[in-house]
Amino acid sequence: MGLSIGIVGLPNVGKSTVFNALTKAQNAEAANYPFCTIEPNKAIVPVPDERVDKLTDLVKPARTVYSTVDFVDIAGLVKGASKGEGLGNQFLSNIRQTDATLHVVRCFDDENVVHIDGSINPLRDIEVIETELLLADIQTLEKKIERLQKQAKGDKAAKAAVDEAEDLLKYLNEGNHAVLYPDKEKDSIKTLLRETGLITAKRVIYCANVGEDGLAEDNGYVKDVKKYAESKNSDAIKISAKVEEELVVLEDDERKEFLASYGVKESGLEKIIRTGFHTLGLISYFTAGPKEVRAWTIHRGWRAPQAAGVIHTDFEKGFIRAEVISYNDYIKYATEAACRNAGVLRIEGKEYEVQDGDVMHFLFNV
Repeated sequence: MGLSIGIVGLPNVGKSTVFNALTKAQNAEAANYPFCTIEPNKAIVPVPDERVDKLTDLVKPARTVYSTVDFVDIAGLVKGASKGEGLGNQFLSNIRQTDATLHVVRCFDDENVVHIDGSINPLRDIEVIETELLLADIQTLEKKIERLQKQAKGDKAAKAAVDEAEDLLKYLNEGNHAVLYPDKEKDSIKTLLRETGLITAKRVIYCANVGEDGLAEDNGYVKDVKKYAESKNSDAIKISAKVEEELVVLEDDERKEFLASYGVKESGLEKIIRTGFHTLGLISYFTAGPKEVRAWTIHRGWRAPQAAGVIHTDFEKGFIRAEVISYNDYIKYATEAACRNAGVLRIEGKEYEVQDGDVMHFLFNV
């Protein structure tokens, strides 16, 4: 499994610039006018992970495979998008397939970069986007209810599904997002949300895009965005899309020095991925051998058989046991054989909860 993030926001807030910088691929035209992105841009980005690099240095495998994040950038949404205004509404289906949304908000003043509403007001911009996403979800759910009602004649289970969908629709019509729905953990509601792909059911990361001079300290715009995110129980990060673009062409040492000159330690890509993993409750475990060192993404709390299943379904079905070395132990003793001799290689069964950074080898029988 991988992490997929949909990038949303008004036109001209820096979405495509962020996308270009994150993917190191200048294929999302960044221009100083709305709707320059008229096709959804997609890219698969390897997850920077020093642990993978260190394991590679020790094991010296034939290849190294990092975890990945899929980024999807759509045309800027505008007020009225749910009714067909602008271009972004055409690509909402792409966002429905993602795990989370990155809501890019402009938090800098620059008279040379026009704003679609003529002034900088992050909270107003957030409200516009979230209203359009909510209206789009309401339309989707109304259509789903129509289909369910046709199935419900004489079918008690289908009638119950209609009632639940109508309760959720009422909740959305009151201005609430599906991600905050009190019954969202019920299996039937989970199924409904999965089938409809409601955008407001996804976790949101608010991304305050600042100018180069806004990285060191939070300006008033950023403080507003962070306060709003906290009120929604969401994460917020601050990046400078322009700085990220400049980082693209630099080597690792140069990048660290460049970031340090702005008083920051990690790039926007690293912030977004780290926050995305935290927001969705994801962790990584590793496999390490002469053929490859590889990172695998799983949900925190998964048991060993589930974790094995991301490699191949047969690993989960025929799971026998797992050999586990903690990452710190592997680095300390340098080889699997040394870890075994030191007694830090553990044998774990079906109930073992995989920890972030575990180096694992699965035994299975089909």
